[in-house]
Amino acid sequence: MSDALAAIALMLSLALPLGLALLWALPTARAAVGRVATWAPLPALLLALFTEPGPSVSLDWILLGTRLGLTETTRVFLLFTAVLWLGAGMYARGYLHDDPRRPRFELFWLLTLAGNLGLILALDAATFYASFALMTFAAYGLVVHTGRPDALRAGRIYLVMAVLGEALLLAGLLLAAGLTDAPLLPLLAELPAAVAGATHRDMIVALLWLGFGIKAGLPLLHLWLPLAHPVAPVPASAVLSGAMIKAGLLGWLHTLPLGLLSLPAWGTLAIVAGLIAAFGAAFLALHQQHPKTVLAYSSISQMGLITVGVGAALYLPELWPLLGPAIALYAFHHGLAKGALFLGVGIARHPGGLARPWLWLLLALPALSLTGLMTSGVLAKLELKYAIDAARDAPAWWPQLPFWLALAAAGTTLIMARYLWLLRSESKGDTAPDTMWWGWGIVLAGSLMLVFLLPVQGLDEPAVRGVKDLIGLTWPVLAGTLLALAGARWLRPWPIPPGDLLALLPPVGQAIARLWRRTVSASKHAARRVQVLRRQSRQRSGRLFRPDRLWQREAGIVFAAVLAAALGTALL
Repeated sequence: MSDALAAIALMLSLALPLGLALLWALPTARAAVGRVATWAPLPALLLALFTEPGPSVSLDWILLGTRLGLTETTRVFLLFTAVLWLGAGMYARGYLHDDPRRPRFELFWLLTLAGNLGLILALDAATFYASFALMTFAAYGLVVHTGRPDALRAGRIYLVMAVLGEALLLAGLLLAAGLTDAPLLPLLAELPAAVAGATHRDMIVALLWLGFGIKAGLPLLHLWLPLAHPVAPVPASAVLSGAMIKAGLLGWLHTLPLGLLSLPAWGTLAIVAGLIAAFGAAFLALHQQHPKTVLAYSSISQMGLITVGVGAALYLPELWPLLGPAIALYAFHHGLAKGALFLGVGIARHPGGLARPWLWLLLALPALSLTGLMTSGVLAKLELKYAIDAARDAPAWWPQLPFWLALAAAGTTLIMARYLWLLRSESKGDTAPDTMWWGWGIVLAGSLMLVFLLPVQGLDEPAVRGVKDLIGLTWPVLAGTLLALAGARWLRPWPIPPGDLLALLPPVGQAIARLWRRTVSASKHAARRVQVLRRQSRQRSGRLFRPDRLWQREAGIVFAAVLAAALGTALL
C-alpha cells in the first residue's frame, strides 16, 4: 500500500467509528448506523494486512497535535483486534436482532471500538491516553447493557477500578512526559528512555505498572474481569477479553524501559505476579458454574503467562529482541482464540441442525489452540520458551521458568475441559441467526490460520526443534486431560462466587460493622459513666472545698454567730 493510501487508511480507521457514533445522535440515522457499524473495523484490518510499518499521519488540529502510525508491534495488535471486532460485530447483529436496546449498544460499541483502535494507532502519549480513556469508559455501556442488578453491580465495580486505573496511569504518564524533550507532546517512543533515566524511576514504574495492570488483570487488580464478562452480551465479552484486555499489555510495552536497563526487583515481581495469576486464576476457574466466567478467569491466567514474559524482559534486557516478538505473538494467539471461545458460547446455545460431533469439534479447536497443541498456540508457546531459554548469566532459578510455564499449560487444559463441560447444558435447541455463524467463523478461522500470514518481521515461525520440544508441548495437555477425567469422576467443585475476593467483602464488612457498633456502644456507655462520675466529683469537691457554697447553704447560722459576737462585744 502506498504512503498516500496508508495515510487515508490511518485516518479512516478512527474517523469511521467516530463518525458513525456522531451520526447516531440523529434518530433518523440510527438504523443505517446499525447496518454499517459491523464494518467499522474494516479500514483497520486492511491497514494491518497491507501496510508496512513506517508511514504516519500528523493531525495538528486535534488535541495538542495527534500522530497516528504503525510499528511492527502495533501492527500485530491491530491485526487481531480488527479481526476480532469485525467478527464480533457481525455476530452482534444476530445476537441482538430482537433486543430493543440494540441501538444504545451500537453507540457504545462504536465508541469503544474507536478507543481501542486509537490507542493502537497512536504515536503520541496524549492520543494514546485519550483513546485509552475513551475505550475504558465507553465499555461501561457494554457491561451494563442488560440493566439487570448483577450487570449494574459489575458496572459499578468496573467503574471504580477504571477510575483508579486512569488516575494511576495519568500520574505515571505525566511524570514520564515531563522528562522528555517535548513534555507537552511526547511521543510514545520517547517514554521508555525517559523512565529509564528518571530520578524517581521506581515511582513512575509503579504507577504505570499498576495503572495498566488493572486492565491486564494483575492479581488483586483483576476483580472486575470475572464480574463483567458473564453479564455482558456475548460479543461484548469477546472483545473485552480478546482485545481490550491487551490494551494494558500494549501500555506496558510502550512505556516501561524494556530492553534499556535491568530492573531485577521489578522483573522478579512481574514474574511472581504472572505465575500467581496463571495458577491462581486456573484454580478459581475450575470452581465456576458459568462458561463465560470460566473464560474470564482463563484470560487472567493467560495474561499471567504474558506477564512472565514482560518480567523476564525487565530482569534481562538483552532478551528483549526475542521476548518482544514472542509477547506480541502470544497476545495475537490469545486474542483470537479467546474471542472464538466466547463467541462459541452463543453458538452452543443455538446449534440448530448441526450434528453434535461437528459442533463439539469446532468448539474444541480454539480450546486446543489455547492449550498449545494447535497452530498459533504451538508457535506462541515455543517462541516464548525459546526466548527465555536464550538467557545467559541468569539467576539460579531461571532454568525452572519453562517448567512452570509448561505446568501452567496443564492448568489451561483443565480450564478448557471445565468450559466444554459446562457448555453441554447450554443448548436451547434453536438455530442461531446466520450472522452469528459468520462472525464466529471469521474469528475461528483467524485464530487457526491467520498466524501464518503475519506480515511482521521478527515473528518467524519457530519449528519444533526435536523430541524434547514435542514432549514439552504434549505432556501438560495429557496431564491436564487425565486430571480432568479423574476430577469429573471423583471430585465435585465447590462454587466460588465470581469476583472471588469481592465475595469476602460483605461478611468482612458486616463483621467490621458489628465490631464498630459494639465499640461505639461501649464508648457511649463509658462516656455516660464518665459524665456521671464527673458530676458526682464536682458535687463532692463543692462540699469540701467551696466556701462560697458553704456560705450560701449555712447563711442563717453564720449570721447568728456574727450577731452573737457583736452583742458580746457590746456588753463587754
